Amino acid sequence: MTTVDAGTGRCFGATQQLQAEELPLCSDGFPLSLRWEPTAAIGNTGSNGILSERGRILRQDEEPAPVQAQTAPPEGTVTKSRTLKLHWKELPNLAPLPRMTRFGMQTIWAELEPVHLDTSLLGILFKSKTCGTGSKVVSGRQQPSVSVLGMKRSNIITIALSSLPTPRLLPPAIYAMDSSILDREDVQRLRALIPTEEELSLIKEAKAQNPHASLAQAELCLLTLGEIPHLSTRLELWAFALDYDSLEKEIAEPLFHLKLAMKQLAASQTFRYILATVLAIGNFLNGCKARGFELSYLSKLSQVRDTHTRQPLLHHVCVLLLQLHPDSSDLHSDIAAVTKAAKYDYAQVQVSFTQLEAMCKASWEQLKILERAEDKRKGGKMDRSKGANEEVPENSLRHRLPKILKDCEERLKVLRAVHRRVINRFHSFLLFLGYSHSMVRDTKAEDFCRTISNFSLEYRNARQTIILQREREQQRAVAGSPAPGTPVGRRKCQQVPLQDSDEQCRLEKVLRTPELSSRVDITVSQSRRRIGGLKGVNSRKITW
Repeated sequence: MTTVDAGTGRCFGATQQLQAEELPLCSDGFPLSLRWEPTAAIGNTGSNGILSERGRILRQDEEPAPVQAQTAPPEGTVTKSRTLKLHWKELPNLAPLPRMTRFGMQTIWAELEPVHLDTSLLGILFKSKTCGTGSKVVSGRQQPSVSVLGMKRSNIITIALSSLPTPRLLPPAIYAMDSSILDREDVQRLRALIPTEEELSLIKEAKAQNPHASLAQAELCLLTLGEIPHLSTRLELWAFALDYDSLEKEIAEPLFHLKLAMKQLAASQTFRYILATVLAIGNFLNGCKARGFELSYLSKLSQVRDTHTRQPLLHHVCVLLLQLHPDSSDLHSDIAAVTKAAKYDYAQVQVSFTQLEAMCKASWEQLKILERAEDKRKGGKMDRSKGANEEVPENSLRHRLPKILKDCEERLKVLRAVHRRVINRFHSFLLFLGYSHSMVRDTKAEDFCRTISNFSLEYRNARQTIILQREREQQRAVAGSPAPGTPVGRRKCQQVPLQDSDEQCRLEKVLRTPELSSRVDITVSQSRRRIGGLKGVNSRKITW
């Protein structure tokens, strides 16, 4: 049983109440032998306390020890209060560098200025809670993290996260569309990590069933991304703003090379020489007077061969051009843009342009969805450049999206006009080359450029082969023939004309005596048998 004194508010047990009736009292009315020393912790409250500083009861003859005021430790002394430890790897004694470097003779640590810290504040902020940590250590094994995704999906997310910032940094970067944190490749990775409604529901259910367990890395990332409103719309808008320049280049670059290819081909004089030579040879062989031919036949010049030396027709064209126009080029160096234009698919260029227009239109719709959602969340009174309680900087990509989309729309109008003009110019160029309107409709730009490019390569190789062969023959002739001043060279110069003159005389004699062919050889019988051992008068062969 416990009794409370109404005057002092002290509590007495039953035993203490009986002893207080027989023992002398102190000046404050409390029994002398049961007077306890006030503790330092509650001495300022006006109460006499219950326990002494060491937790023992003071006797009648003992005086309470005076309470000493806590004084701050002298400057320079290290306090022994427990704080959190930084598990870093401490550097050893930093000696000066062995030699003078471009950075100096000392390490960077020797040049740092000392920093004065408020150690009392740091001690409070980073005070080690030994009881709490001790209980966790004693409690046993660490609880496993919650994982509800499949192994394949979890591995894909984990691999993508290795190249991304930590999940807690993703929402601010996505709201502001900060390209300094997430580049184009990171945005593409995030588009592959967009969680589905089923995945989010599974993660939330597992978290509700195990509220004290931590989520696995993949689940935590999906849950963080799932909390961002209109995530897919934001990422698509961001990707379009980042990819527009490259998408525009994929359309403008082929058109530029096609325009330049037509200009180079029309200005090439060697190309005109080749067309004139092939046309002349074809008219002679065909026995006609054609005014032109389709340029696709140029690819077959290397397949047609003469019947005497089996050289291709392209070889003879090169020989004629080297004789008639020695200053002509190899053609391939004149039309470099044709080779580049042959690598593109201009039908796909048209498809890409149509897709780019559709993406720009869809981006406007997505921007309107974001703005309506942000206005609804903030009551329509706050700045539209702020979303999801995240303050977006004024110069961020998210804030500049309307201006960027407006600029993209204007550039698309220019690109549409350029595409139309280049294709119309190509059709006019085919008409300039003699193509009919039906042939123009059926001719693709990439096929035409590929034909001309392949022919230019074949022509260059054939031309180089002829030039190298002539150079080798000249070198062989110079190395094998003796000098004209030597005796052998003089004899050869004298003998060659004599031999030529003798052969010429014999040929002329044969041509002037046609009756020789009608004479009857008396050494040959009437049965066309030749008698061995007998030679006729004119049986000697003529050397041509």
